[in-house]
Amino acid sequence: MKSRTLVFKFGDKDFEAGINRAADIIREGGTVAFPTETVYGLGADALNAEAVHKIFKAKGRPADNPLIVHIASRDQCSELAEEIPADALRLMDLFWPGPLTLILKAKDIVPDVTTGGLDTVGLRMPENPIALELIRRSERPIAAPSANTSGSPSPTTARHVIQDLEGKIDVILDGGPTEIGLESTVVDMTGDVPVILRPGHVTAENIRECVGDVRIGYKDRTLEEGEVARSPGMKYTHYSPKTSVILIEGDVEDVRKAIEEVVSECHQEGERVGLLMTEETAEFVKADEIYFLGKRDVPAQAARSIFMGLRHLDNTNLDLIVVDGTLNKEGIGAAVFNRLRKAADRIINA
Repeated sequence: MKSRTLVFKFGDKDFEAGINRAADIIREGGTVAFPTETVYGLGADALNAEAVHKIFKAKGRPADNPLIVHIASRDQCSELAEEIPADALRLMDLFWPGPLTLILKAKDIVPDVTTGGLDTVGLRMPENPIALELIRRSERPIAAPSANTSGSPSPTTARHVIQDLEGKIDVILDGGPTEIGLESTVVDMTGDVPVILRPGHVTAENIRECVGDVRIGYKDRTLEEGEVARSPGMKYTHYSPKTSVILIEGDVEDVRKAIEEVVSECHQEGERVGLLMTEETAEFVKADEIYFLGKRDVPAQAARSIFMGLRHLDNTNLDLIVVDGTLNKEGIGAAVFNRLRKAADRIINA
């Protein structure tokens, strides 16, 4: 029989006691889901190998997939990282607390289960006040991947966490919908030049303005067998609903026509189709269900919508989800397409 997961909601009279209980559970080696400004994380004491194993068990996460460690102070960073380059300090000054993870050389104190067996550790100081307060009160660095079943769309509300992990974890702190909706940018700081391993809200342009040269080290696909994942989100299937997903990219008119053709073919087969659409494209195409990504040239709206939309459509008894790939790919748009391409079972270039 599943154990009961405690849920404490921000604004309720017992929330203050709930954070204290959650902090106690972290210290005792348990698991707590909590909001950040990006997505909800599933946390445990990063230095307690047995506790971290519980994260992998709850999520069904492969053991060679490294975790990000969340901290609340620079002092914690110094306790966990062997070397902190000057460029890393500059990025911390500008973007911490915030949606930026820095890969640094790990000290021996960080267990292999947290680093995925690597000699590096990913560190982030989240901006969400609930997350920071949990870290402070627990007096522990908290290892936390996204609080979902491994491979499924990331959770941007406590309801998503409950759907995936009810009975598998100890506590959920419900802080309402997340602000950004996409996981943090991950930058490897262990080489001569910073390398972006996962795109996010902090863009390549933002990083370049701060430290000069920066390289792109990610691909919008999963890694092949034998390739080493130096960051979460690189190696295994991610962000995918149970329903099959087709992403259609290309010129606006070509994408619209291709979507209409796919919907027509599915309806001829008696299949139900859902669309994850920009507002502009949705004016011209129809389907059984439509979820709006926002305006085509405002990718930050899509960032807040894609995981919510994929989960919503996945719960409406569809045979296929079609995604409108006419979004602006600049800035955070690059991160949006990184997630969409990994979520897609098939990509069509119209």
